[in-house]
Amino acid sequence: AEEAPDGVVARFADGTWATADILIGADGIRSTVRTLIDPLAPAPEYAGILSFGGYAPADCGVEAEPGMMHFAFGRTFMGHWQAADGRLIWFAGLPADTPLTQAEVARTPSAEWLQRLRELYAGHVTGERMLRHADPADLMAVGPMERMPSVPHWHRGRMVLLGDSVHAPSSSSGQGASLALESAVELARCLRDLPSYGAAFAAYEALRRPRVELIGGNAAAVNEVKAGKKAAPAFPSPEEM
Repeated sequence: AEEAPDGVVARFADGTWATADILIGADGIRSTVRTLIDPLAPAPEYAGILSFGGYAPADCGVEAEPGMMHFAFGRTFMGHWQAADGRLIWFAGLPADTPLTQAEVARTPSAEWLQRLRELYAGHVTGERMLRHADPADLMAVGPMERMPSVPHWHRGRMVLLGDSVHAPSSSSGQGASLALESAVELARCLRDLPSYGAAFAAYEALRRPRVELIGGNAAAVNEVKAGKKAAPAFPSPEEM
């Protein structure tokens, strides 16, 4: 990216280019714009978990209420919900000390990953039943769970970061997409209401940083539970509530 008094030019790897008043880096957790703003910006942080998903038949012995998502914490974690066709969609994590890329995960046969998941979730009330009926052909190997640590610089000159490029909280938060949408609206409001892009970028960061870092920190704590590094919290029984 090259800045000028009246705008910014973005030059792409294929030789094309584009000009605009500002450059918004909404280019994901492996953001290029983040490194243009700050070459020393942190990289995504591995959470110690490989993520998987799949299907189980409606008669696998696990209940699901339509429109509800169910979560089960314990020694391991698993979630599921009911699809429109009655099948259950499940998602689970496999603790792994060594981070693997999605391509590296894909090189291991699905049947092998499924067997490892079945061993891990043996005795898990819902997980054992769903995984017993899961088909390796339907296994979705999502890859490593990651999050962005605190990014020191959200903007520089005419460039600013948005969404996962600056505050990816990991899927444990359940709020990655909603946080990105909130930030997009807030950035638009600041650009509309403030006299310069510099003032708008500063106000946008001040308004958004506390919220996204709180949610990202909470997600990091949940990741430690899912990775087996910390015990799950003790939830009160119905009688205690």
